Amino acid sequence: MIRLAGVGKTYADGTVAVQELDLDVAKGELVCLVGPSGCGKSTTLKMINRLIEPTTGTIEIDGRDVTREDPVELRRGIGYVIQQVGLFPHQKIETNVMTVPLLYGESKPTARERAHELMDLVGLDPSTYAGRYPHQLSGGQRQRVGVARALAANPPVLLMDEPFGAVDPVVRVRLQDEFLRLQRDLGKTVVLVTHDIDEAVRMGDRVAVFATGGRLAQYATPMELLARPADAFVADFVGSTRGLRRLAVTPLRREHLEPMDGVNAGDLGTAIGLDSSLEEALAAMLRDDRPMVGVKADSGAGFVGVLTPNGVHQALRASLADHPH
Repeated sequence: MIRLAGVGKTYADGTVAVQELDLDVAKGELVCLVGPSGCGKSTTLKMINRLIEPTTGTIEIDGRDVTREDPVELRRGIGYVIQQVGLFPHQKIETNVMTVPLLYGESKPTARERAHELMDLVGLDPSTYAGRYPHQLSGGQRQRVGVARALAANPPVLLMDEPFGAVDPVVRVRLQDEFLRLQRDLGKTVVLVTHDIDEAVRMGDRVAVFATGGRLAQYATPMELLARPADAFVADFVGSTRGLRRLAVTPLRREHLEPMDGVNAGDLGTAIGLDSSLEEALAAMLRDDRPMVGVKADSGAGFVGVLTPNGVHQALRASLADHPH
């Protein structure tokens, strides 16, 4: 869907922001760009919609070389969400979300209907929020409006620059969950910039780690990144606690469960689903102060087994075996 080939950006003073970047993003994939400040990740994002013009290379979206297209028309077909949200302060929330459909020539009733649908989609009841102004919303609510506005033209591609960085940690996790739910429903092709490695591995189908000087150090799935850092820079960036981070991206498997034989279901505490991560499983054990946790295939089914700390260890070892050097 998105292909960057040999893309670079060098400024007039000789500063190299991005070096000969090759990057592919598949249709419907959510890719996170992560790295330290000044590593070129935001520059890369802005080159995709030509807010910054590349010095070298080509950028294709759906097979079209966007460096040869009118940049204004290009941007109208790409959703763009930034940390500061960028809402019009003197316009109501409804009007903010209606902006893009109106630019496309939609009638006011149609644009208003679309705005209300999108507000509903991002968890803002139109009957409550449509008539409010941005300053009357919390930071998290304004961020939701920004996402709704970016989706208003139903773009196939969504670019997001630190979209959840301006809110507190609890709200950030809630927004991440909400956006992942939206992504599962809508299947947009998303490129998301973040400085937070935890956010990157939690949200990304693949993660691109940029090093200082605009070099792409590694491009891999979260599991591959945490299990096998490509070099010392990546290992240092993902941190010495990458083993713990792997808990969040390692799913449960039936083969790592032990049978229910001799286990009283009443002694298991809170049950978890088979679609849980090891992190969620371990959190349930610690929360209930139990040596194991019961696992169900779904909420209405019986237990399919129990997970013990030994099972967690086996699952982590298996994940390493799945990603050899």
